[in-house]
Amino acid sequence: MHAFSQASLDELKASTRGHETRLQLPRYERQRAAAGVVHLGLGAFHRAHQAMVFDTLLAQGDARWSVLGVAMRSTALADALEPQDGLYTVQVASAAGRRWQIVGAVQKTCVAAREPQLVIDAIAAPSTRWITLTVTEKAYGPELAALLVKGLAARHAAGLGGLTLASCDNLSGNGHKLRQLCLDAAQHKDAALAAWISARCTFPNSMVDRIVPAATPLHRTDAAAVTGLDDACALGTESFWEWVIERDFADPLDAAALASAGVTVVDDVLPFEQAKLCMLNGSHTAIALMGAVMGLPTVADCVAQPDIHWFVHQLMTGVMMPQLRRPDLPAYRDALLARFANPDLRHKVHQIASDSSLKIPLRWLGTVQARLASGQAVEPLAFASAVWLRYLLAEDEQGQAYAISDPLGETLQALAQQHRGDAAGTVQALLALPSVWGDALPANPQWTSRLNFWLERIQSVGVAAALSQLRAAETTSR
Repeated sequence: MHAFSQASLDELKASTRGHETRLQLPRYERQRAAAGVVHLGLGAFHRAHQAMVFDTLLAQGDARWSVLGVAMRSTALADALEPQDGLYTVQVASAAGRRWQIVGAVQKTCVAAREPQLVIDAIAAPSTRWITLTVTEKAYGPELAALLVKGLAARHAAGLGGLTLASCDNLSGNGHKLRQLCLDAAQHKDAALAAWISARCTFPNSMVDRIVPAATPLHRTDAAAVTGLDDACALGTESFWEWVIERDFADPLDAAALASAGVTVVDDVLPFEQAKLCMLNGSHTAIALMGAVMGLPTVADCVAQPDIHWFVHQLMTGVMMPQLRRPDLPAYRDALLARFANPDLRHKVHQIASDSSLKIPLRWLGTVQARLASGQAVEPLAFASAVWLRYLLAEDEQGQAYAISDPLGETLQALAQQHRGDAAGTVQALLALPSVWGDALPANPQWTSRLNFWLERIQSVGVAAALSQLRAAETTSR
């Protein structure tokens, strides 16, 4: 087995030139230009999403999109990619089958905590045009701001032009938040620098979507079978991807370039953000909680159950879609259902169910409140919320214990155990958490009544039988 590097890639390219193959290779000259993108938050999602978009642009002959991949703290991935010259293999799986792609967009890697000056110098380099970020919400703080502002200050001092700084995460209004973070930090440093950032740099809001499960040893084995190379950084993803970005670029011509690679450039990202948050993320949480309690390991295993498939379709169609403005919502719903059913992803329910006390307020609460305010039924979300209360017992219906990964995990589990078997007591205790449910829902009789009803049914007959009862009731009421 050959080690993976630019040299071994060149040999592979020479041996496959002119031959039909299920492996897509970067046939452009990777080293002919300095990096044009500094990416902060090197990880699986970036490598299976933005880096693949930039790979397409490079393959089209636009050499400005090579990436310096910056891990913020962890050294493992950056150090594994370095001897591979930034190269890695991605398995793209869909109902139509699998294909493989070696991605060449990541030219070099480093670690911000270990090599901060290298990152600052890269931001200030004449070739740099973009900064992209895939960091967590909690990373939007002073440390990130200081790093960016130091780089932008060096750029300003050198008399260079501004940059596009694009946040590629699940944070709503991410571009606005990043802009304010940088301006506040720059203002403390130098008012002239803050004015330059405000005038010359852009911070487009962005919505990104692609399911990228954690890499497994099987990805490495499968990649080796296809390429003949030992790739320590192989990963897998689905065929679906989406990047919706606001039309706000330091170089306005970038809109057409991105669109040529399949990116959706719009004037307002918010309708796409809201649809993803409710329909993808909200449904994902509901599926994961049901699967965890029922003892089903993956999302695909869950939606293979006819009643769960019906539930997700009903949740999106009857409850979420009426509140949303994204174009082509039925097509988006159908694409989501197909993605959830993809067995190749092996997206584990306990991974998705983690941090649910933080996710529920963002993914369900707005829809619940809107429907209650307009006198509409909340049955599917009341059912999902009752499943969450059952999930907090940390034991599935076969008696198998599992860990709850949540900032409030110990408190939530203790409350659930304290009121075990008492539906009304459980609802009363766990609704009294304003960080999850806000202040109004605990006092809403319609909401508490439906939660009590469904938790009692789940405790008595199990999730599957209760779900069947919900389906029968919903079908009869039409």
